[in-house]
Amino acid sequence: MDAKFKKLTIQEQEAMLAIWKTGKGFVRDFIKNHTKPVPHYNTLVSTIKNLEKKSYVSHKVVGNVNEYYPVIEESDYKRQVMTAVVNNYFSNSYKELVAFFAGEKQISANDLQEIIDMIEERNNE
Repeated sequence: MDAKFKKLTIQEQEAMLAIWKTGKGFVRDFIKNHTKPVPHYNTLVSTIKNLEKKSYVSHKVVGNVNEYYPVIEESDYKRQVMTAVVNNYFSNSYKELVAFFAGEKQISANDLQEIIDMIEERNNE
């Protein structure tokens, strides 16, 4: 896992989803793209400041307000989270992860075949 990867709280993850959806923007822009229930403005500001401390977000000053932008891409975050889950809960084995979901009937044989097809397509590129 990336050495600077810092786990996010649920509140921080929800804020990051709004930030990724918006791209760069101001707090009021993130409120528009935030899932329900939308946090109070000041709560979101505090959350964004925490995200800055964790190096997920940065800002530039525009006039007298901060325009925030993501420092880490959503795909990179997903990769880091999934790698941590696989490492911590599935003995560093994606096969074990898939077997778990198959055993829990969360993934069907058709889904598995689609995954195999996707892997084969990517290997042929």
